[in-house]
Amino acid sequence: RDVTGVQTCALPISRRAERAAGPPGGGPYETMRGVNIPTADSAFIRACRRQPVASVPVWYMRQAGRALPEYRARRAGIAMLDACSTPDLITEITLQPVRRYGVDAAIFFSDIVLPLKSVGVDLDIVPGVGPVVAKPVQTLEDVAAIPDLTPDAVPYITEAVQQLVAELGATPLIGFAGAPFTVASYLVEGGPSKEHAKTKALMFGAPDVWNALMEKIAGIAAAYLEVQVAAGASAIQLFDSWAGALTPADYVAYVQPYSARVLTRAGALGVPRIHFGVGTSNLLTLMGEAGADVVGVDWRTPLADGIARVGDRGVQGNLDPTLVFAPTEVMLDRAGEIIEAGRNARGHIFNLGHGVIPTTNPDQLKRLTDFVHEYSLD
Repeated sequence: RDVTGVQTCALPISRRAERAAGPPGGGPYETMRGVNIPTADSAFIRACRRQPVASVPVWYMRQAGRALPEYRARRAGIAMLDACSTPDLITEITLQPVRRYGVDAAIFFSDIVLPLKSVGVDLDIVPGVGPVVAKPVQTLEDVAAIPDLTPDAVPYITEAVQQLVAELGATPLIGFAGAPFTVASYLVEGGPSKEHAKTKALMFGAPDVWNALMEKIAGIAAAYLEVQVAAGASAIQLFDSWAGALTPADYVAYVQPYSARVLTRAGALGVPRIHFGVGTSNLLTLMGEAGADVVGVDWRTPLADGIARVGDRGVQGNLDPTLVFAPTEVMLDRAGEIIEAGRNARGHIFNLGHGVIPTTNPDQLKRLTDFVHEYSLD
């Protein structure tokens, strides 16, 4: 047990499947069309592939993070990007919510700007601010100065993923990357932005620079996902946090082709692909058409509407993250409504409609997880 009293040395036995310590010999799991054989029949992978499940699988975006006291204890005094490049720390933080909540998938602990840092972009994650880029991208020369990502730039990612799949056994690991538009926004703005004014100015006013930048980021994101899957990740999620700032026409013209390149390369690996954006109600159809097997629906969109818009694809979501602060019965009633709506989907993975809020009570997420697992689909 660590200083918080939470067990850290081993995973408990899941109600769904034994989480074995790893394959004989301690090496990476054998794979079958990109999916680790122990995870292929998990509820999460089955839902991604639109196959029947006994109960709805559940995991949470940002489930490994500041809401957990054990996370805060392990991260104390360690910068975010340092934590994201230390295999043992990545492994421990990724496992923490699986132990505490018994969720059906682990999400790889990292940050969407880590691949840029790994290839030499001068940036940092400033507490209370977010990613800050020292020299924002403005010209073709700026784009050309960004190296492509190769596996030898991120050996700690390979090591961490291999450690994780050995620990997780039958529980799938989700690899992830930032989508080209969201990562481009950080590079162009120099940091977080609400208006994305500089990003759109470049997009509309310098299409040659924009296209070169998006091609560069798409290649980096795809390579980063390939590293994670090669090491044993069973699925991937492409996060497009800022795509909701776009109109459908602009998304199609300036963004969708590059997200499609990332998802196409991930699809060639044989793993399920989840595509998620915030405030993207008007883009859900297009995000699915970019190459997703599952489309994440944020809390602003009724799940039934999201299901209707994604076509022959699964959905993920979509409880309002603030409902974990409501009385438990209210939270669970809303969760039940989402599960009922999800019956009409080709596949449904329960999640929050965005990430776990840092001040969330972990006990509430445990109650929510148990409720979803115990909800009868008969």
